[in-house]
Amino acid sequence: MDHFPTNWGRPRNDAIDPYGTYPLHPRPNKDAFADGVQRTQQPIVTGTSVLAIKFKDGIMMAADNLASYGSLARFKDVQRLQAVGDYTVVGASGDMSDFQYIQRILDDIAIQEIAAQDGHELGPVEIHEYMSQVMYARRSRINPLWNSLVIGGFKDGKRWVDTAYVVAGADVCSGSCRTSICLGPPYTASTIATGYGAYIAQPLLRKAVEGYENVLTEEQARKILEDSMRVLFYRDARSLNKYQFATITTAGVKISDSLQLETAWGFAEGIRGYGAQTQ
Repeated sequence: MDHFPTNWGRPRNDAIDPYGTYPLHPRPNKDAFADGVQRTQQPIVTGTSVLAIKFKDGIMMAADNLASYGSLARFKDVQRLQAVGDYTVVGASGDMSDFQYIQRILDDIAIQEIAAQDGHELGPVEIHEYMSQVMYARRSRINPLWNSLVIGGFKDGKRWVDTAYVVAGADVCSGSCRTSICLGPPYTASTIATGYGAYIAQPLLRKAVEGYENVLTEEQARKILEDSMRVLFYRDARSLNKYQFATITTAGVKISDSLQLETAWGFAEGIRGYGAQTQ
């Protein structure tokens, strides 16, 4: 990477120099940074929350289509839910370039599994275990993948919703959600949310889903996720009202086209500092 702003092609004027590039200092013969091993220090183009819940016939996930460049809503047609085989969907928060790398390695192992022709098919358990090891290995080399992954699937009559964070991996608990973080042991639940959704949407999901996993219909699950995505759009500055659903059932994996949230902002007129109120 070129660490000298004067080489970035910015305009310069000898009379007016808004970028402070005058006088031009000669570039040293050797870049002091060139010999160092370069690592990604922080995510650049990022996606926000991914939500996943269990319902009686399978798993449903949701994520919006926004990839933000810092605070700029830059890319508005990014699919953050990817089908892996016939039983699994992987959703990603965090750095989108790292997620593209993850998509490539998942495609590679899917091709290898097909080429083996041994009658075995990858399911959510295998995908979760593999991604947990990948994330942990990259973190151990001080070159982490800056993502939080949600892995949902339905195979052999069992529903699986798991996560693989940048900080660690986890084992899988049959028919439940499992996550692993650096500050505590894995926990089991029926709902998963990453990003800002872990703070805003997770309480809503728990209230609506826990205890009702075996009675919720697909339509009810969709309504719960849609309401949660609407709340996130209202409250999360890095979210978008354009989103997708992924449904995993005995019929296989189905990822919807991009949908538009119906929102109403009339309540904003009553918010102090936003609407017409001055006191």
